[in-house]
Amino acid sequence: MEQQRRFGRDVFIALAAIGWADGNLDGEEADAIVRTALEEGLELEEIEEIEAATKSKVELGVIDRSNLTKEDRLFVYAVASWMTRLDGTVDASEIEALRKLGETLKIPTPACFAADQVAKDVASLPEGDRPARFDLPRVRKVIAGRLADAEKRRAEKA
Repeated sequence: MEQQRRFGRDVFIALAAIGWADGNLDGEEADAIVRTALEEGLELEEIEEIEAATKSKVELGVIDRSNLTKEDRLFVYAVASWMTRLDGTVDASEIEALRKLGETLKIPTPACFAADQVAKDVASLPEGDRPARFDLPRVRKVIAGRLADAEKRRAEKA
């Protein structure tokens, strides 16, 4: 059976940075970030760094893209777009933060829209509306599947 590649610490630091975009990282958002990092099986020192990023403001500029795959970048963007909607309102600073995140991660605008739609689709599931229940592995699976489908279509055209 193929082992799924883990998301690294940089993914979770990026999620914390987007969570801080409106000046306040909600406790549920912070818990979701740390819980998911734990589920990924990251090392204790990496979890401590992620926890620190959820307790003290992190800027988008600290995101290191060098270790992030296309799947990682789309996952971060999808989860970030979901996080901005958690409190029921999306303000101008959050919209701007998502735009900057897309630029920082070098994600084309259509791909940002697609990642946002994945987050909306998963969040609209009966169990997907709150951080403790949001199915982050499903978001990853959907993104990976769509990337594989797109690659297959490109190969068929070539």
